Amino acid sequence: MKPTAKKVVICGGVRTPIGHMGKALTRFLPEDLMEIAIRGLMHRTSIYPQAVDGVLVGWVGQGSHAPNIARVSALKAGLPEKVQAYTIQQNCISSLETVAAAYRHIIMGDGDLYLAGGTESMSNFPYAIRGPRDHKKLRSLETVKSNWNDLWDDPDIFITDTTEEGLTDPLCKINMAATAEICAQIHSISRQAQDAYALAGFKKGLTAQQRGFYKSHIIPVTSKGEVVCGRDEYPFLRESIVEKPKLLEKAPALFDSHGTSIESFYRENQKYIVGKDFEEGRTKATVTLFNACARSDGAAAVIVTSEERARDLGLEIMAEVHSWGFWGTSPAYMGIAPVFATGVALERAGMRFTDLDHIELHEAFAATCLSIFRVGKEKYRQNWESANEQGIINPNGGTLSLGHPLAATGVRLLLNLIYSMKENPNARFGLAAACASGGLGGAMILKKG
Repeated sequence: MKPTAKKVVICGGVRTPIGHMGKALTRFLPEDLMEIAIRGLMHRTSIYPQAVDGVLVGWVGQGSHAPNIARVSALKAGLPEKVQAYTIQQNCISSLETVAAAYRHIIMGDGDLYLAGGTESMSNFPYAIRGPRDHKKLRSLETVKSNWNDLWDDPDIFITDTTEEGLTDPLCKINMAATAEICAQIHSISRQAQDAYALAGFKKGLTAQQRGFYKSHIIPVTSKGEVVCGRDEYPFLRESIVEKPKLLEKAPALFDSHGTSIESFYRENQKYIVGKDFEEGRTKATVTLFNACARSDGAAAVIVTSEERARDLGLEIMAEVHSWGFWGTSPAYMGIAPVFATGVALERAGMRFTDLDHIELHEAFAATCLSIFRVGKEKYRQNWESANEQGIINPNGGTLSLGHPLAATGVRLLLNLIYSMKENPNARFGLAAACASGGLGGAMILKKG
């Protein structure tokens, strides 16, 4: 096979509402959420099932109950058995990668139309028992049950919470919140600045919800004919903060409370906090639950196809996939990786940062976003701060406001980008960029259709 010169486009997309972990969507497994997104996308666009050549799905919390969740979800949604399907795990940029992968398949002639997306149910992340199967207490489920009380004290057996385990880098031994605090300390990002950024995001997200921006592409989740969740939960859980901003000040700093201190944080992570030392009475912890993203449930999907196939099927061409870039940095500084990925995407497109009319930036933490503003401006001629002041970054709220269903967030960013550019008659190019655990960054440039 040889690559062909085809224009690859996105023709609409949908997502479920984003549910806060343990709340409205907690009873829905990730394959259920992805099925809802696929069915919703098929219904909204009226494409017939046989037109779909493949389904690519990102999923971070991969489990044995739905091996190759792309295939499971595709068949549950009623797509034909001939459909190619595979699952991608690239942490929080997984669904950005599904769109890039769909592009590659199309130009290589594997197929003409793909559904690309991501799904996550953090409410259903399991607890795990880790140990070799030849251990006398782990030889079968029955032996596990009969030896349950003894498992906890056995040095060869580990019982873990996969949520906390999955949010901790196994190489640097740093959880994601700690990477944000490291960035905040290195780049002198104060708690006040982080809280102000988070508050602005809460306001934008709530306003967008109230004016109906998200109704254009949210599919309500129902059960037995009743709507279980019809809108994103998190903006309304933070409504009280918008009304009373002083509540931000009441949140304890994650690394200066509950038996830990910012001094001990420095001792444990000094090799990563380049150029800074702990100063008694001056060094302050900054990251809180209010300026960090929420753990969430949800799914999202878009149609990726060739321009020719889109016209054959009468699909609305909303955007062209113009360029993308993926890049890695140290896992300890994962939050600034979008700077590097954006640089790659811009270079490949022959564009400058100032050519972008709209930007959707994944807000894992306010600290990482503000660090991106600092690093991008100082080293890479990317003036994110100016773009933010102009109102072109996350104008309808970002991850801090909406929540973060891990593998679904990349396509969620693209949906925000597509529908925001649709509202703006002057918009031509837009960027979606995200960081991911492991130090990865992804960036994708869309040209308005």
